[in-house]
Amino acid sequence: MKKIIIAIDGFSSCGKSTLAKQLAAKLNYIFVDSGAMYRAIALYFLQNNIDINKDIQVTEALKNIQLSFAFNNEKGSSDMFLNNINVEEQIREMAVSNNVSKVSTLKLVRDFAVAQQQQMGIAKGIVMDGRDVGTVVFPTAELKIFVTASIDVRVERRYKELIEKNSNISKEEVKNNLQERDYIDSTRAIGPLKQAEDAKVLDNSHISREEQLAIALQWANAIIHSI
Repeated sequence: MKKIIIAIDGFSSCGKSTLAKQLAAKLNYIFVDSGAMYRAIALYFLQNNIDINKDIQVTEALKNIQLSFAFNNEKGSSDMFLNNINVEEQIREMAVSNNVSKVSTLKLVRDFAVAQQQQMGIAKGIVMDGRDVGTVVFPTAELKIFVTASIDVRVERRYKELIEKNSNISKEEVKNNLQERDYIDSTRAIGPLKQAEDAKVLDNSHISREEQLAIALQWANAIIHSI
């Protein structure tokens, strides 16, 4: 059976990563979390006081960044590694969340990440989620899904995720962060977040994760069995 590339795009905290992981597991595909890659780069920049407004600093920093994924048996999913160090927890912290959108707007950063992502997709059989996967990274992907949810639902999901990690944050801060990221992601000059013309829209505001997966799996199997 031939394998395909599945590109999943959407706003922050809309559940696209959860869907991508579940879909990859069901199809026995590789899950590539493009958002985690940009977060890892943002973390490195923060740790090393990189001035993102200075191309020379950014260029030199990228030369020292090695990104990879490793499967975590306990979680049943892959963790993000930055220079051979597991940074899965660190990249989810608020300091990174507040900087990742700005870092990901940089052409140098996007070119660096996209080149690695496209290399991963040569053999197909992958599910990748992000902001411009279906429009820039894999414009010829066999299945493109654009995931969306209302801002209130997204705030609740993100807030719950942070509170479970004992984060000292308010819902208002979460909402402000998401709205700022939405604006930056949608208006940036390079690889802006937008729905691909041939993408299937999946609004999960009022459906369960199981229902969301069932819909996406039906779309994927229909394509896989038709080629």
